[in-house]
Amino acid sequence: MRLIVAMLLAGTATPAFAQDHSGHAMPAAQSPAQTECEKEAARHRSMGHAVPEGACEPTTQPSETASADLHESHSGMDHSQMKHSQMEGMDHPAMDHSNMESMDHAAMGHEGMQSSGQAPMDHQVMDHGAMEHGAMDHGAMDMPSIPQGPPPAAAGSGPPRAADAIWGADAMRASRDALRAENGGMKVFWFQGDRAEYRAREGGDGYLWDVQGYYGGDLDKFWFKSEGEGTFGEKPESAEIQGLWSHAIGPWWDLQAGVRQDLTGPERTHAVLGVQGLAPYMFEVDAAAFLSTKADLTARVEAELDQRITQRLILQPRAEVNLSAQDIPELGVGAGLDSVELGLRLRYEFAREFAPYVGVEQEWKVGQSADYARLAGEDPSVTNYVVGVRFWF
Repeated sequence: MRLIVAMLLAGTATPAFAQDHSGHAMPAAQSPAQTECEKEAARHRSMGHAVPEGACEPTTQPSETASADLHESHSGMDHSQMKHSQMEGMDHPAMDHSNMESMDHAAMGHEGMQSSGQAPMDHQVMDHGAMEHGAMDHGAMDMPSIPQGPPPAAAGSGPPRAADAIWGADAMRASRDALRAENGGMKVFWFQGDRAEYRAREGGDGYLWDVQGYYGGDLDKFWFKSEGEGTFGEKPESAEIQGLWSHAIGPWWDLQAGVRQDLTGPERTHAVLGVQGLAPYMFEVDAAAFLSTKADLTARVEAELDQRITQRLILQPRAEVNLSAQDIPELGVGAGLDSVELGLRLRYEFAREFAPYVGVEQEWKVGQSADYARLAGEDPSVTNYVVGVRFWF
């Protein structure tokens, strides 16, 4: 009976209970879509992704291209077997990734990942051979231009003796003197035997010497020369010595003036004026005019050219021409072209300072000089086969 009465009271109280709470806003039941969105947002937040409030997924920024590509690669993974409800409570920082060596990264689409925002790459294993370096446009590189024209005036505006204020005038004076001496002011001695040779010819073998040298600096030198020839067993046919002052008139030429003394025949002393140097195409030239104490005016021009066959084997053509302004019967010299010599020598330089040679030289007396030679019982044309040595120190 009591049970029946309690049931009746409960049935009559239910409407009143519902009526008493009608004024309160009861929470509405959540839709399944909203629940899934919150779960997705919570999952991303647990992975460290920034998800705005009310959004389901993180917003991709321009600088987060790598994260977007990584997200795209995850879209290719089979998530259907993954239980998201279980993943929400997982502690990702505490996960042991050391055992994930078996993962197939190639299938995850990492080839589209950019380097920005990623960990440092191991460049040692990169295939640099596949990089298209040839496609680089080097012309587009902004290279600094080389300035043209003279240096600005400010480059030489400093005081000319600025170092004196630091080291003192006495110390710098000695340094400047040493610099001047070492760069053009040094005195040098040089001696060369250009031709020292034995001559095989008809009528008696002979000999010849032709030496020269100097002492001085780059601009001014004392220059000495000597040459002569003869037949073995007889007196020298000609011999002379010269003492000259030499002054550089250009990078390749010296002006020379001095005295020449003949040592054979009628002794004569000559005033000398000439030039010596290197002509175009590497011809070594020695040209001089001589005025004797007897007012005889003569001239001599010598030229030779070194043709290198190898670094040590050199072929040298040589020519010499003698001229006279008048007849000099006592010397057997006629006016005009007196004599011509053409020679060819082949030398081998065992060292630059020592080079033996062999060769041939032809001499001709010309014009009146040839007539003087015939009157003296000499042949105006002579062929010499020579063996000699060229040296210098």
